[in-house]
Amino acid sequence: MAIRVLLVDDQPLLRTGFRMILEAEQDLAVVGEAGDGLQALEQVRALQPDVVLMDIRMPRMDGVEATRQITGPGRDGPAKVLVLTTFDLDEYVVEALRAGASGFLLKDAPAVELVQAIRVVAGGEAMLAPSITRRLLDKYAGHLPSGEESVPDTLGTLTEREVEVLKLVARGLSNAEIAADLFVSETTVKTHVGHVLTKLGLRDRVQAAVYAYESGLVRPGAGG
Repeated sequence: MAIRVLLVDDQPLLRTGFRMILEAEQDLAVVGEAGDGLQALEQVRALQPDVVLMDIRMPRMDGVEATRQITGPGRDGPAKVLVLTTFDLDEYVVEALRAGASGFLLKDAPAVELVQAIRVVAGGEAMLAPSITRRLLDKYAGHLPSGEESVPDTLGTLTEREVEVLKLVARGLSNAEIAADLFVSETTVKTHVGHVLTKLGLRDRVQAAVYAYESGLVRPGAGG
């Protein structure tokens, strides 16, 4: 089954370029296009894509709000959102990640990265590396809680090892790196990550990283 992709960008030329890149891949199928967030919502309902390639700054409804409505609480649909941005340090990207995006990619990324990102997101993983997410969160630390707030009750549902894994996810480590750090198998790490996401009601590693910051488990700017 090909991965169904919806292209959302207010620039037709960019959409055409993305379509040409994606349709050259046998496992990817562009099922539709939208020029703004409102059209994106309509197309998601009508076409049921697996991945939405979402621009952030668009007329009528921006990509952040569209992402929130596509992936927010109570939405059990299959669509994952991969945000496209012109700048790698953009506060709107942080808001999109909070809203439920599975990651982000620069618009000038090589075609091979775009294709790989879509495959990764469709598979339920985060894109790009959580370390980039962390850099964004560090950059916009002023938008996040200070960490002095009370720790959410949901953190108490995690085991000590799951808390360790969550901290390492927030630091940007891959499953393989976490496995090496904790001296366990990569399969065990995947199991722990799955338990963390399920217990905290999170969609993917990106939301887990955001949660770790917002809960005060990891402090913006703190090393390690």
